[in-house]
Order: sequence, then structure tokens, then C-alpha cells
Amino acid sequence: MSMRAAASVLLCLLAAATPARAESLMGAMRRAYNANPQLNASRAELRAIDERVPQAQAGMRPRVTGDGYLGVQRNRLVTKQRDVDVNDPTNTSVTKNIQNGDSIPRSAHLTVEQPIFDGFKTQNETLAAESGVFAGRERLRLTEQRILFDAVTAYMDVLRDTASLKLQESNVAVLKEQLRQTRERYQYGQITPTDVAQAEARLAGGNSMAGAARAALDASIGVYRKTVGVEPTMLAPGAPIDRLLPKSREEAERIAQTEHPFILAALHDADAADLDIKALEADFMPRLSIVGDVFTQTDIAGIGNRNIGAKIGGHLSVPIYEGGLTSSRVRQAKETAGQRRFNADVARAEVLSLVRAYWGALQAAKTQIASAQTQIAAAERALYGVREEAKAGQRTTLEILNAQQELLSARLGLVVAQRDRVVASYA
Repeated sequence: MSMRAAASVLLCLLAAATPARAESLMGAMRRAYNANPQLNASRAELRAIDERVPQAQAGMRPRVTGDGYLGVQRNRLVTKQRDVDVNDPTNTSVTKNIQNGDSIPRSAHLTVEQPIFDGFKTQNETLAAESGVFAGRERLRLTEQRILFDAVTAYMDVLRDTASLKLQESNVAVLKEQLRQTRERYQYGQITPTDVAQAEARLAGGNSMAGAARAALDASIGVYRKTVGVEPTMLAPGAPIDRLLPKSREEAERIAQTEHPFILAALHDADAADLDIKALEADFMPRLSIVGDVFTQTDIAGIGNRNIGAKIGGHLSVPIYEGGLTSSRVRQAKETAGQRRFNADVARAEVLSLVRAYWGALQAAKTQIASAQTQIAAAERALYGVREEAKAGQRTTLEILNAQQELLSARLGLVVAQRDRVVASYA
């Protein structure tokens, strides 16, 4: 197979149809979405964050506690009684009475407390927890986007490196044939040993580049396995998603500023920080709750004694002085809220910068593809002309080798540009 024919087949890796059993780019993204361990860890983290809402709501819900006591008690009661003779008051006697008894003292105590007012602490903590959940959801979306983009990048890297390896291997085959022809011409006295050495050096360089391409492919396969979860087999060509992109960079920036999860998460964090301030300020306010008790006691005060009762009342707690602890926490929360607002501004600026960079990369990739295609066509004509001129003795072996290298570089450039085009559209 000639270098030109081999390259034409290899470039189809990124642009032509493949068998129906091949793994598609969407299939790889689906695998990553369902099985990526980092994404599953983020989902578990979000479920843990969700539990902060019922924890906060518990502040105004009733609290019921029960206490019980059960034991064994042995009693020994000794009493003395002095008896006086009514006929002779000077005649007295002492009677000693001993009573032994065992009992099982037991008691049960049920307390119900219903908060009535807590300075709106529970309300603000609940709202802050809900904002934290919203921020967690946006961060999960951001993680999903990153994992899916990593899957796209890994997929296209495997295609690119596979095509690059095939091109390098085809280049080695062409260089071997060139070396054989050079040695034959040397035997006939048409060229010098320098031409043979140049062909040998270029072949050695080609083998080195093929080895580097093979190592790059192995690394890309490893990243693909980590991201998608399976080994890549028969990957179908990837296509850009221009149909889903905004029509202009300005529109992309506007959408990003209003919908990007990084920005939305920062805004929810800022809302939660503001609500944390209000929740802490509630510690300056009194708290009121209703407390009800029901209890029963048996054999506690004595054998055969039983006490049953119930009571209900109000519990008012008024903070007077806490050593400045609450004031310090409020000041700290205010500084944190200010930091979160600045973080939102940072997120907007960072997203805007990324949108412009990715938009520029996409436009550059489109231009590079067109330039590479033109370069390949010109390099093919140049290589053909150099070979024909070499037959007439007008070109040297080095010029043929240089022309072959320029064609290889152009084809590799097209492979890289095609990969960058797809990745930039997803970015």
C-alpha cells in the first residue's frame, strides 16, 4: 500500500462510517455517565447534602423523650414502742417491731417539648440548607459536564492516536522501501553513500516516531478506561455538535452567564451565607417552648406507694450574655458572605474567559482543517514531482525524504485538527 493510499484510509477514522457494532461517541458518554466512579461519588455527596434540610427542619418539630427506671429494693424497718401501765405510770416497757420486705421500685417519665419561637433560627437554617442543596445540584451538573467532556476528550484522543500510529507505521514502511531503492541506486553508482546514510537516518527517526505514537496510544487507552470504564474497541468516528451551539460568541457568553452551573453554584452559596447570618443572629433572641410531662412512680417512696401525675408549662429562655461568642460568629458569617459574593464574581469572569477561549479554539480548529487539507494536496503534488525529478537526476534523496516528511506532517496535522474540532465543539 502506498503512503497516499494508507493515509486516505486512516483519515477516515475521523470522518467515515464504521461497522454498526462499533462504539459510538454517545455510547461512550452514556457509559461514563452511568458508571464513572467519580460521578457516582458526587451523586452520593449530593444525597448527603440533601439530608441537611430535614436536619434543619427538626429545630421546630416536637421532641419526645422517655425515661424509665426499674430496680430491686430490700427494706428492713425497725420500730420501738414504749408502753406505759395506766395503773402505774412508773411502770414502762419497750416493744421492738421488725418488718422486712422486698419491693421492685419502678418509674416511667415521658416528656414532650414543642418549640414555639426560636428567633426564626430554624426557618433561616432550613432556607440556607435548601440553598446548599441547590448549590450541590449545580456542582453535580458541573461534575457531570466535566466527566462527559473527559469522555469526549478520551474518545477522540484514542481515535487521534490510533490514526497517528497507523500513519507513522505506514511512514516506516515507505521509508524502508525508500531505503531499499536508495541502496539499489547506490549499487548502480547513481548516488553516493551519503544518500544511503540519509535514508537510514530517516528510517531510524521514523521507527522512533512510531514507538512514541504507540506509547501515546497506550496512554490514551488508559485514560479512556479510567473515564468510560471499559477498553476502547472499534470506535466510530466522532462528529462535532455545531447544531447545538449558539450562533455567535456573544450569545454563548450570555447563556453561560445565566445558566452555567459554576456560576449558579456560587450564587446559591452566597444566598446560603446570607441566611447563615440571620440564623446566627437568632441566638440574640429569646426562645419559647411548651413542655409537657407525664410520669408514674411505684414503690419509690416506700412499699406500696404509687404516684401518677402530669404537668404542662411554658419554657422561656432569654440570652443575656455569652461572652461575645455569638457576636463573633455573626461577624465571621458576614465576612464569609462577602467572600461568597466575590466568589460569584470570580466565577462569572472565569466562565467568560473559558467561553471565549473555547470559542476561539473551535474557530481555529475549523481553519486548521481547511489549511491541512490544502497542505496535504500541495504536499502530495510536491512529493510526486520530487520523485519524478529524482528519476531524471534533478533531485537528491534528501529532497525526497523531506517531501515525504512534509506530507506526513500535513496528514498528522489534519488528524489533530479533526480531533480538536470535535473536542472544541463540546468544550
